[in-house]
Amino acid sequence: MEWRDFDGTMRNACTQCAFVHWGNYSIGVGALVVKDGKLLLVRRAQEPGKGFWTNPGGYIEQLEPIAETIEREVFEESGVRAVVQNIVAVRDQPRSIHNVYIAFSMEYVAGEPKPDGFEVDAAGFFSSQEMEGMNVAGFTRWLADVALHGREPGLAADRKPIVDLPGYGLFRV
Repeated sequence: MEWRDFDGTMRNACTQCAFVHWGNYSIGVGALVVKDGKLLLVRRAQEPGKGFWTNPGGYIEQLEPIAETIEREVFEESGVRAVVQNIVAVRDQPRSIHNVYIAFSMEYVAGEPKPDGFEVDAAGFFSSQEMEGMNVAGFTRWLADVALHGREPGLAADRKPIVDLPGYGLFRV
């Protein structure tokens, strides 16, 4: 490996083949599940964020479609079944491992909130007023505003695209 300039950015590249290390990235997903005007929140039992209330979420797995990731994370953390509707918010956080976080509005399907007892020690649906007296993480407060007071529906899942694209997760206006 050696450092080479690619369009003004130094990148580590193999001296024997065409491999270029383009950087370190992570993609997080978050669920905004609203039922009866209340948002599903879970209280973190581990760091980072231990003791803070957040929306359910996690990081995508290498071979798992993003919609399946967030549906799985919601069920694992809260026992609630929900399905993806729209992408309603994106956070871009450049740092040593560049993080992109995609928030989904999700349709509640079934289940009463129950913590997993490992990552999460409490779970429930809460109104804006109830959240005022809770230890809600700052970013989650912003997402709660998106979920409960958003003015646009966001990008909708395209489940029947005009072209057959197996393996694609497609969202559109």
